[in-house]
Formats: sequence, structure tokens, C-alpha cells
Amino acid sequence: MTHKDFIEIHDYSADEVREIFEIARDMKASPEKYREALKGQTLAMIFEKSSTRTRVSFEVGMYQLGGHALFLSSRDIQLGRGEPIYDTAKVLSRYVNGIMARTFAHKTVTELAEYASVPVINGLTDLSHPTQAMTDYFTAWEHLGDLKGRKLAYVGDGNNMAHSLMFGAPKVGMHIAVATPGGYAPDPFVVATAQADADQAGTKVIVTTSIEEAVRDADVVTTDVWASMGQEAEAQKRQRDFEGWQVDTRVMSFARKEAIFMHCLPAHRGEEVAGEVIDSPRSVIYDEAENRLHVQKAIMYMLMKR
Repeated sequence: MTHKDFIEIHDYSADEVREIFEIARDMKASPEKYREALKGQTLAMIFEKSSTRTRVSFEVGMYQLGGHALFLSSRDIQLGRGEPIYDTAKVLSRYVNGIMARTFAHKTVTELAEYASVPVINGLTDLSHPTQAMTDYFTAWEHLGDLKGRKLAYVGDGNNMAHSLMFGAPKVGMHIAVATPGGYAPDPFVVATAQADADQAGTKVIVTTSIEEAVRDADVVTTDVWASMGQEAEAQKRQRDFEGWQVDTRVMSFARKEAIFMHCLPAHRGEEVAGEVIDSPRSVIYDEAENRLHVQKAIMYMLMKR
């Protein structure tokens, strides 16, 4: 793999995505083989947004690979308090072997990648969440086998999760349908880019305001919270706008009988998903949560191994 960074799934080929999946599967099955894979290396973890799963999975992942993770909150560094991203990237590159950033503005991560001499991993931005989308497709691969020609349906806000799932679908050979209420459609540039990738891969990208159209014959159904971190002021308006958009048993009935349900968590039962769905045998949310560890370990290994 020739990539220095992991910023968007779009940047990676289908073969490279498959390679990451195969390494993640091997790491999950035989973790002892990789106990010194990143021995003596340090990952700086920049968190403008807090997260249970992102922090724990990256920190534990580095430990299991023989390295060390350093947590840096917005209170711990000068980024955002006057120091240019250029300087932060240059200085951190002298101290650490890799940088993971979970930020608000996507530009923060892209600028870190531009100026850092060490690998930069996008842990989440307002535009995309590629490590989670990679995890979702890896989990689907585990449960369903070959993903070519299968369909993933996303129901809810056209947010960073929707974007990264759209970027990822053509890379694994899946069709994707994104259903959102009016006014909450995904970014047009992301849609156009994903569509171009899908045209090359022979897959379909559907963006619709119809839940039934999106979920019909889907093999995977997924959703996300209606108001993401940083959108708290819009929560009441979004509650009204998303009325009727809960993934419940009626919605799941449109999917294939053997379809699985996913959610990146944290979830709000009774809002974007009904308890009868997220806590049902069709739900693989805890496999999905665990797999963040394995997929991110594979990404760090591919970027940081010497």
C-alpha cells in the first residue's frame, strides 16, 4: 500500500480495502501475531470531539500492537487557540509516529495530513467518518460473506456516516440507498463522487426521500442519531423534521428476511431506532462496535509499519 494517510475511503482502491479487511480478520483471529507490530511507536490522538469507542479502540489497538497512544484533548494542545495547523503538524511529526484526529472541520484533518510527515488518520469530521464505515462493511462481510451485488440501506440524516458509507459501497461491490427527509440530503459533491465510483464498479447509488424505496430488498439496514455532536441547538427542530423516520419493525419488513441491522452508536432507542430492532437477533451492533478495534488496528498497521 502506497498511501501515507487514511482520510477518505474514496482514496483507496477496492483491492486495498479488501487487504485491510483481510488483515483485520487475521488480527481478530490471531492477535498474538501482531503484539510487536508497532513496538516502540506512538500515536497522537487529537480529540476536538469526545468519543467512547474512538478513544478506547485506538488506545487499546495501539497497546495490542506494541505501541503507545497519547490522548490530546482541545484543552491539552494549542490547536484552535491560535497555533496554526501547519505548526502543530510539523511539531507532532517530530515526536510521534502517527496522528489520529477527531475534529469538527474536515479541513483540519486534511491540513494535518498535508503538513505532517507521519501518517494521519481521519477519526471523524463533520464531513466523513471513514473508520466507522470501513468497520460497518467489514462487519457485513463477516456476517454475509461476499458483498458483491448486495444492498445497504441508510435511513436518517445525510451526515458524515451517510457520506462515508456512500464512499465505501462501490469499494466493496455493494449497492447503497440513502433515504433522508427533505432538506437533509447528503452533500451533492459526495453523492457525485460516490456515483462516479459506483459507475466504475458497476454498482448503484440511490438518494431518495422514500424509506420504503431505500430499504426494499436491502441486506443491511443502518441509521444514525438525528442530531450529531455539535447540533444540539437543532435537536428540537430535528425531532419534528424526523418524525416518522424511526427504523422499526415496519421499516425492517421492507428488507430481506435475513437482513442485519447496524448502528454506529451511541443510539437513542425510541428516536432513530426502536428497541425492538436494535435489541433484536437481527442487530449486530456489538460485533460492529468490537470491529472498530480490529479494523483500526489494520489501518494503523498498514500505515505505520516499518
